Amino acid sequence: MNDNAVTKVLLRQEAARSPDAAQAAAPPRRKTARRRWRAIGLLVLIAAGGAWWWSVRSAPSVHYLTMPATRGAIERMVTTTGTVNPELTIIVGSYVSGVLQELYCDYNTQVKAGQVCAKVDPRPYQMLVNQNKAMLGVARAQLEKDEANRDYTKLNDQRIRVLLAQDSVSKDAADVAKNAYDQAQAQIGLDQATIAQDQAELDAAEINLGYTDIISPVNGTVVSRNVTEGQTLASSLQTPTLFLIATDLTRMQVDTNVSESDVGGVKEGDKATFTVDAFPGRVFQGRATQVRQSPQTVQNIVTYDAVISIGNQDLALKPGMTASTQIIVDQRDDVMRAPNQALRYAPGGLSGAGAPPGAGEQARLWVLRDGQPVETPVALGLQDENFTEIVKGELSPGDQIIVGEERGANGVRSGLPLPRL
Repeated sequence: MNDNAVTKVLLRQEAARSPDAAQAAAPPRRKTARRRWRAIGLLVLIAAGGAWWWSVRSAPSVHYLTMPATRGAIERMVTTTGTVNPELTIIVGSYVSGVLQELYCDYNTQVKAGQVCAKVDPRPYQMLVNQNKAMLGVARAQLEKDEANRDYTKLNDQRIRVLLAQDSVSKDAADVAKNAYDQAQAQIGLDQATIAQDQAELDAAEINLGYTDIISPVNGTVVSRNVTEGQTLASSLQTPTLFLIATDLTRMQVDTNVSESDVGGVKEGDKATFTVDAFPGRVFQGRATQVRQSPQTVQNIVTYDAVISIGNQDLALKPGMTASTQIIVDQRDDVMRAPNQALRYAPGGLSGAGAPPGAGEQARLWVLRDGQPVETPVALGLQDENFTEIVKGELSPGDQIIVGEERGANGVRSGLPLPRL
């Protein structure tokens, strides 16, 4: 038996006599191993706890941007531009040519129907009138002369017929007398036609003479004067425009150009609002009174003229002003509505830049309840620039609808600018 075997036998015997002594006599290597494993386990627990604490602390906090669901009006509009004009503008021109001798009207002159506004030199036309009067007098004198000759030839024809019945004259003499009477009678007809022709020429000359007075055909206000005194007017090819007269400046209209994509929704009677640069804080109210069928094509862009009528009792609107117009083509009053931006929002900050779903479509909103976003399906109705009508869905006034979110200490925001309430 070797030394190791002897040692093991002695140890067993000693352990049987005293367990504490055996344990005390055990090698110290086992205690050292147990301490090492305990230390490693403690370090692992500390590292795991530190990692968890760090992850909780460094996670960015989420702050939701919300807007309340409200009840109110929704108006769908067609936006366009136009020009302010009087409802009726009369163009006053010159029918005759000549030198403009006098001007009696100017800008902003209040005129009455029949009032003379200008005068063309009448002397050439007065000369024509005098000449035609003389020609008419000659024609009438010729008629009197030919009537006297007709009476003579008639008497002569009657005498020859008596003598012919007595065989006192030849048949040829009787025919000559009858022919002279017939010619005299025809000359009377010719003279009467000449007189009618000369009378017509005289009437035309008098009309042209009357046209030398440029008169206003209506009551109104002169809004434009295009000539000066002493100017020569040439009316042979085109009637020159002398004045523009607005019949009633208390009634104005806006001629707007509506694109072909929007004209289908515009109809007569639609409400309209517009502003002008001269009064930026004032909104004018009007109505669409006409949607004209005539298209206007400029650089392959087709538009249609929609006429907006407006009262102008205070004469604030001036002809030619540029109007920024909004025509209300559809309207809902006192309906549940949500911001358009809310229809683009999705959790995580995903917010599309495109248009929200259209009317009649299904969509979803995220409503903040108890601090958590809750998905709410809704059915959509009419839309305008800021809001969409909620036709169906679990939504009540005051519900906080999520339109965006902010993350982290720096407040990084997702979503689009909030609409105005």
